[in-house]
Amino acid sequence: MKTMVQNGVRGALTLLVFAVIFTALMAGTYSVTRDIVAENERKAKVALIAQVLPAGSFDNDILKDAMPQNAAALKQLNAEAGSQIFRAQKDGKTNAVVVETIAPDGYSGKIKLLVGVGADGRVLGVRVVAHKETPGLGDYIDAAKSAWIAQFEGKSLTAPLADQWKVKKDGGQFDYIAGATISPRAVVKAVKNTLDYVATQHATLFGA
Repeated sequence: MKTMVQNGVRGALTLLVFAVIFTALMAGTYSVTRDIVAENERKAKVALIAQVLPAGSFDNDILKDAMPQNAAALKQLNAEAGSQIFRAQKDGKTNAVVVETIAPDGYSGKIKLLVGVGADGRVLGVRVVAHKETPGLGDYIDAAKSAWIAQFEGKSLTAPLADQWKVKKDGGQFDYIAGATISPRAVVKAVKNTLDYVATQHATLFGA
């Protein structure tokens, strides 16, 4: 009986030692890689934002100079808590903003977007950053799948006019693929909604 107890205690101590060593190794690995992971995530975010801006259009730390969206912005842009507006500055002057926004009415749910808008109110670029649209059909809104999203570049609230901010099937100016109109319809609406927001908040976003 005594031997069984001793063996049990010895086994428990062995497990404890292994647990302590494993925990220490995991903690050490996390400590070493934490900053590397954070820096890689930061670079990936900046690279994604840069996709909707002209090359060389900013020289500031665009993540550091981001503005959190207030309650009114979140509501108007259908955005999620924590969404931001990134200010692209050159020589201290804001010449563009990149807005995190959402098209809530995609075919399979929300479509998350980044929309770059210049100080003159023109769209500089649009990227879909997350969606659940049908592969091979509605996912052509993704820049990695087709060039469809590029048609927004250069558009504004006056070109085309408000009643033309629709897919061609609905009487507007934006292309779509037959049999998959819900996804592009949602994106067109969200991009125009973003332009409306930027126009109403122009002084706040770009300064007087």
